[in-house]
Amino acid sequence: MPRISINGVAHDIDADPQMPLLWVIRDILGMTGTKFGCGVGACGACTVHIDGSATRSCITALADAAGHEVTTIEGLSPDGGHPVQKAWVAHNVPQCGYCQAGQIMQAADLIKQTPNPSEQQIIDAMSGNICRCGTYQRIRAAITAAMDVHASTQSSSKAG
Repeated sequence: MPRISINGVAHDIDADPQMPLLWVIRDILGMTGTKFGCGVGACGACTVHIDGSATRSCITALADAAGHEVTTIEGLSPDGGHPVQKAWVAHNVPQCGYCQAGQIMQAADLIKQTPNPSEQQIIDAMSGNICRCGTYQRIRAAITAAMDVHASTQSSSKAG
């Protein structure tokens, strides 16, 4: 029985080890923030973090996630206090909202891996996340704002 940790909680999952992680998260554990979009890893709606890196959960088998820390949108910051989540609200990013959990998870990984990305790095990192409503300009503005907050948070935590 595969054992995975999701949002800091260990789970023994009684399911086919080849079941997509997305179905484990949504159907077995009942966490519906992570969305199904395309099922082939092309749209980004199902993005979660595995050991801190953005990963498409629709094409990641349960067996491949076993033994790793999985973070969903529910675990990124339960109170919505992550810099990316705050920037999303401040910049009124969501329209229909369906893709936004995946967008936020991808953006959070981007600013963690590249604390001061250029506009082209933002475009490149986010290009695998599709927004049918076309909120890409607001997404880029929010990432830039979150990047500034993330950078100031990192420097204040190093100073203390």
